[in-house]
Amino acid sequence: MTKISVKNLKGEVVKDLTLDSKIWNIEVNDDALKKMIRLQLDSMRQGTRKTKTRAEVSGGGRKPWKQKGTGRARQGSIRATQWRGGGIPIGVNPRDYTFKINKKERSLALKTALTYKVKDKALVVVDDIKFNSLKTKDAVQMLEDLKLKGKVIFVTKDENENFYMATRNLGNVLVLMADEINCYDLVNADMLVVEEDAVKQIEEGIK
Repeated sequence: MTKISVKNLKGEVVKDLTLDSKIWNIEVNDDALKKMIRLQLDSMRQGTRKTKTRAEVSGGGRKPWKQKGTGRARQGSIRATQWRGGGIPIGVNPRDYTFKINKKERSLALKTALTYKVKDKALVVVDDIKFNSLKTKDAVQMLEDLKLKGKVIFVTKDENENFYMATRNLGNVLVLMADEINCYDLVNADMLVVEEDAVKQIEEGIK
């Protein structure tokens, strides 16, 4: 079992917490993690690029010159692919870049991302993210008290509107609920701060 200190928002250690090793300390699988991140990034792609074939380009209904006797090559339409302004013979069409992976692989990828955070000592557990203030300066002070630098993800047990409002102007802070964590955001963050009750929700959700 993996133990970690639980702190309050002032950075003081209040107790210890035992993490489920089947979630936070597994044998990492980089292939599953890479595949899951690629799935997330590919799902963001629009895939709306489009070229027109000769049938879709307007105009070109009339034969440009007669078949024989001009000394020039025979042509049937000025919208044929060899003409400027003509259709594209093998162009791109709208496509969906998403693909599917099974549930076990998704779970393995998320466990791998969480394990890396523990191994890199980039996981902080706080007893309760209770924020009465809406001021950004108070959120900045909290980051200093917890000695957090770089990109930080806060995971709360439920909606925490005050905390969200206080941190939304901070470009390096992202607030998620326990059921919203994902591989891309975890890998992209330098530090992961999880509310104690949210740890249990994560463990139950991944199982």
